[in-house]
Amino acid sequence: MSFKKLLLLLVIIALFVSAFAFDVTQYLSLDVLKEKQQQLNQLFVDYPFTVFAVYFVIYVVTTALSLPGAAILTLGSGAIFGLGWGLLLASFASSLGAFLAFLSARFILHDWVQEKFGDRLAAINRGMERDGAFYLLSLRLVPLFPFFVINLVMGLTKIKTWTFYWVSQIGMLLGTAVYVNAGTQLVQISGLGDVVSADLIGAFVLLGIFPLIAKAILAFLKRRKAFKGYKKPKSFDNNLVVIGAGSAGLVSAYIASAVKAKVTLIEKHKMGGDCLNTGCVPSKALLHVAELAHNARNAGRVGINVGEVSVDFKQVMQQVKSVITEIEPHDSVERYTKLGVDVEQGEARIISPWEVEVTNNVEGKQETKRITTRSIIIATGAKPLVPKFEGLDKVDYLTSDSLWELQNLPKRLLVLGGGPIGCELSQAFQRLGSQVTQVEMADRLMGPEDEDTANLLTQRLASEGIDIKLNHKAVRFEQHNGESVLIAEHAVDGKSQEVELPFDKVLIALGRQANISGFGLEELGVQTGKTVSTNEMLQTNFPNIYACGDVAGPYQFTHAAAHQAWYASVNALFDPIKTFRVDYSVMPWVTYTSPQVANVGLTEQQAKKENREYEITEYDIGELDRAITDDNAYGRVKVLTKPGKDELLGVSIVGPQAGELLAEYVLAMKHGIGLNKILGTIHSYPTLAEANKYVAGEWKRANAPEKLLTWVEKFHRWRRS
Repeated sequence: MSFKKLLLLLVIIALFVSAFAFDVTQYLSLDVLKEKQQQLNQLFVDYPFTVFAVYFVIYVVTTALSLPGAAILTLGSGAIFGLGWGLLLASFASSLGAFLAFLSARFILHDWVQEKFGDRLAAINRGMERDGAFYLLSLRLVPLFPFFVINLVMGLTKIKTWTFYWVSQIGMLLGTAVYVNAGTQLVQISGLGDVVSADLIGAFVLLGIFPLIAKAILAFLKRRKAFKGYKKPKSFDNNLVVIGAGSAGLVSAYIASAVKAKVTLIEKHKMGGDCLNTGCVPSKALLHVAELAHNARNAGRVGINVGEVSVDFKQVMQQVKSVITEIEPHDSVERYTKLGVDVEQGEARIISPWEVEVTNNVEGKQETKRITTRSIIIATGAKPLVPKFEGLDKVDYLTSDSLWELQNLPKRLLVLGGGPIGCELSQAFQRLGSQVTQVEMADRLMGPEDEDTANLLTQRLASEGIDIKLNHKAVRFEQHNGESVLIAEHAVDGKSQEVELPFDKVLIALGRQANISGFGLEELGVQTGKTVSTNEMLQTNFPNIYACGDVAGPYQFTHAAAHQAWYASVNALFDPIKTFRVDYSVMPWVTYTSPQVANVGLTEQQAKKENREYEITEYDIGELDRAITDDNAYGRVKVLTKPGKDELLGVSIVGPQAGELLAEYVLAMKHGIGLNKILGTIHSYPTLAEANKYVAGEWKRANAPEKLLTWVEKFHRWRRS
């Protein structure tokens, strides 16, 4: 705690203790008020401004220090100053005092509470930022809740300062008016129970829930506005229609069928979506084959001589397709039909909030049918982003979708993009025998990653022969004497010059864009930007239409899509009875290069950007016994923790099987397990997982209690004497 915070806390404690030590609170009683009323009334007549000002200050100090007696002071306002002036004084004095108590709690304790319990308070913080005014107004209108507790607790939340003040000013006005009015008839009051009866408290309680009722009414009106102009069917064919059978769509349909809902899944192309057919599965199969080729070429250094390694690229691509074929049954029409899902293979078009039109080809004839449903989930995924470069139409370019139809290995492959897809495929094709040139317009690869992470990966890719062109911006494509050439701008010392990069094939790996057009969203009026716009429940502006996966963002990972799908399907099926806000608090991601790059939580780059305090602990995988025995001793584990504590903020791993090593940290962060417990967990020897224990040991050594160890050393010295 800073000196200023400590000083303010001591002042508040001193004033609070003094109030009781000098028995100041004895004057804040009903008997004393009734006894002194005539004298106070006369003083007000003689010195109106002075008495008003002094009384105002006393009221503010009393409420700011949370002293008992605010109710008596409110009665006194009516008894001394009358209804009008008394209400003015009590209303502003109580609000100002509450505001000072709020500010004190926020200044002294807010940061500490948020740092210590921030993860657990995340949902509350989001709720207060979004609906704090509603909640506070409800609390202010109900006299059952002690106002001084509300003041202090609100100071620990994320509610805006101005919101707290104006809501308090309005919310306390009615209760203040009741007490001030009662004070004008002070002689008839024998106790506070005479002011607020049980019936009056009941009325206040009903009034207190009015803001929540108002919120529900506003939500209802918003729903009606969204559905205006559309006729809702009297009954529905389905509880849920899911558009898209990729990871998000498959999981959504699976969950719906598991809870016995009637669900239809619509896919116009291939079941399994990008992940199975053009993404995760084929790319990892290709990386596996490429690694085998790489290991075979380099086996001589450990005494295994296999001669010249040749790659049959057609057979490689056949292997990739056979892997897809083997996994296909997991995502097949047959499997989902057996699970109780109605699967439609055709093009879907949303024609109203409750109707989806499906068009498919049956024996060469186009058939269209309309399905009614209570809710819809949009899970249409994403596609490769292909900018409109000049001359690109003259080039037979590849994307992560189309490269799987290649039959011949490109001799010279140009890869545009330095992100995960670009890096993975650059390394795979280089290892298979292409000469790869990788072009990135930024000053390093893997922009979202930490700089040291990017450097470790770049060094490895370059060492394998990939020609990495950083600070090269693709401008246009040209044909020079029958040869395809990329013209790129290269920044050197602040000056830009054009360079020519020849190639046989070019792979565009510049990210992915959401599939948001072609199925009725624009015509219906579903709000979109780069993705479909959703709230924390994954609802669109139509409350019964949801979106999840790549089409919704913010992450474009298969596991993120599956994670979102649970929330989307449950919310779609059970709203308004029960809904859940999607939780992204512990989201891992992995790039499957060699070495792999794996992360969860904050990166160091993010922590700096957010001005988060952190402590770094690293362990060099080059020192790990198992990595050495496997001839793969390269990389590091980097852990971000809260300063002086073992609480994990984020983990970044570069090394062999980094994605597998990360799982322990994902579990730890999800369930609040710190490095001390990881250090105290037995890890089998020799395994790569020992790296997690060793980095915990590094943290422990860096945070050793030096003063205590000094005394322990003296103790051992004494025992030797």
